[in-house]
Amino acid sequence: MQVAKNDGAQIAYESFGVAGGEPLLLIMGLDFSMIWWPDAFCELLADRGFHVVRFDNRDSGLSTRGIPGYTTADMVADGLAVMDAVGWRSAHVIGASLGSTLAMATAILHPERVRSIVGLYTTPWRQIDTLRYLKPAGILGLVRAARRAGPDPTDVTVAIARAMASPREAFDEEWARRTAELDTARGGRDPAGTRRQMASGRGAGDLSRRVGEISVPTLLINGADDPIVRPAAAAALARRIPGARSEVYPAMGHSFPAAVWGRVADGVTVG
Repeated sequence: MQVAKNDGAQIAYESFGVAGGEPLLLIMGLDFSMIWWPDAFCELLADRGFHVVRFDNRDSGLSTRGIPGYTTADMVADGLAVMDAVGWRSAHVIGASLGSTLAMATAILHPERVRSIVGLYTTPWRQIDTLRYLKPAGILGLVRAARRAGPDPTDVTVAIARAMASPREAFDEEWARRTAELDTARGGRDPAGTRRQMASGRGAGDLSRRVGEISVPTLLINGADDPIVRPAAAAALARRIPGARSEVYPAMGHSFPAAVWGRVADGVTVG
């Protein structure tokens, strides 16, 4: 575990693979720390020749918490600070949910730093698209699942992970609980931090008008069984990015089952 610094924030990160491999940055989504990128997925990428770095967004995991009033640009700068710390001038980026938005925001604000983008659980940026592509009933379902789990933070995190998974995928309860326990030990999920991360996304709404500026190979992915985001969201956003592709994976929710890891790795455009 190492730490990068960005304007008062300390950003925890760790790497897989050999320095000198093709650089690949993983950006996690709202509420979740970097350990929700499975070690086995990171190792699969490393075996393919990538030098993989994952990090805790601010207000998650072992990174700095509690800084008020930060923006999308600040969260983008956190990722760039990590890249600087490992000596990367540019990298491929895989982002999940909020991380997908941050990956695209990085390509807009700092185009020279991004080689390609793979976005998972792609969400709509523009406020006008919110009602069209988000599923309010599914979001309420996550809230109910968390309440039913009781007061234990590990139980709550496992319940949320299960509720986000596809009913057609085999939910890995053992891995989810082990990861949730470690997540709790690393600080866990904090409602105040969640609100700050969500508030930072208001700036991303402004950036959404600039997605047509993204010029790197871009693949946007949604799960057919995502309880939060309608599968058509990826295609709608891809149409606004020159040359971007979109895919919908069956038996995938707002989750990352092992069955799709190879396909996601294949989506990273090298060369």
